[in-house]
Amino acid sequence: MVTAEEMIGITREKGTKKAAEYVDVVTTGTFGPMCSSGMFLNLGHSKPRIKIGGGRCYLNDVPAYTGLAAVDIYIGATAIPDDDPRNTVYPGAFKYGGGHVIEDFVSGKNLNLVAFAHGTDCYPRKKIETFINKTNVNEAYLYNPRNSYQNYNVAVNLTNRVIHTYMGVLKPNMHSANYCSAGQLSPLFNDPLYRTIGIGTRIFLGGGTGYVAWNGTQHNPDALRGPDGIPRAGAGTLAVIGDAKHMNGNFLKGASFIGYGATLFVGLGIPIPILDEEMAYYTSRSDDDLWAQVVDYGNDYPDRVSKSLGEVTYGQLKSGTITINGKEVPTFPISSYSKAVEIATLLKNWIIDGTFLLTNPVQPLPGVGSGIKLNTLEERILDII
Repeated sequence: MVTAEEMIGITREKGTKKAAEYVDVVTTGTFGPMCSSGMFLNLGHSKPRIKIGGGRCYLNDVPAYTGLAAVDIYIGATAIPDDDPRNTVYPGAFKYGGGHVIEDFVSGKNLNLVAFAHGTDCYPRKKIETFINKTNVNEAYLYNPRNSYQNYNVAVNLTNRVIHTYMGVLKPNMHSANYCSAGQLSPLFNDPLYRTIGIGTRIFLGGGTGYVAWNGTQHNPDALRGPDGIPRAGAGTLAVIGDAKHMNGNFLKGASFIGYGATLFVGLGIPIPILDEEMAYYTSRSDDDLWAQVVDYGNDYPDRVSKSLGEVTYGQLKSGTITINGKEVPTFPISSYSKAVEIATLLKNWIIDGTFLLTNPVQPLPGVGSGIKLNTLEERILDII
């Protein structure tokens, strides 16, 4: 039972065949901003009853989605208050958003709830103001439509001005390169062909236990891959679910990206069973074996231009500088590798202690050659006959 970081040394010492015989399970981890995240809540019924569904609802002034049943709501990680949410101390920063609400909830704090409804015969109440927390709601579960991206872009900025993106602040004229992956510890890098990770896989999620619910949105298994099948660009994704009442704020952190918005840092880890020598090979790939594409977020990305300025290894990224078009560029991670190590180690100990059991997937994720492709949103005119 070892982490993916430990597996690298074991395989170098013993070779993949012996490592496959020696190791049963490799644990992985990642901790980074995952905007496509959120939490479902069932609030319970008031007296008299209120139909929040279809009305308006706010948690600590952050709007929650109410297009569900009477007292079911969903708070998204990127939701922000209706009024100007910018921070006066750090202009352009967002003081508080959905990710912060989720962190406060799983940390056991009270959330101020204000809801408005139109009133019906069976749900006559039109307004309620109260507080909720993890002990007085019914269900509270994280449901994240897209987490744990299998590789991602390295973001640079070729314009002559500072730009603010979901990859962080990018300095002009390619004076910074931001990246977001745990590299050799990242879950889907360690199972690039989805041989062990699928629907129903039990995972570490937010400090508690969760499950892979489906392939994530924008799942793209036919993305650029190397000869050994390891993605060299953004590929697979996971939709995940878990009981938020058993999670904690150490592994779910609300955050603000200056000039962009609110998000949620999510801690996620997955155990990889070593089925054979091939899985030993994949779980022993180091940062020097994993490649990512460098993309211009100043011009190309906003205009949906599919173009790479070059590719670099995660080893190069973690060294602190990369070379693009003959220029040395400082690199900056927006995910936490030390936190990823903590997650992989904690998951390993859970398995050793018998408090976390592995599961077989009930259905595999769509893999290479599945025919999935990423559609785009175009301006379309509907012809009416």
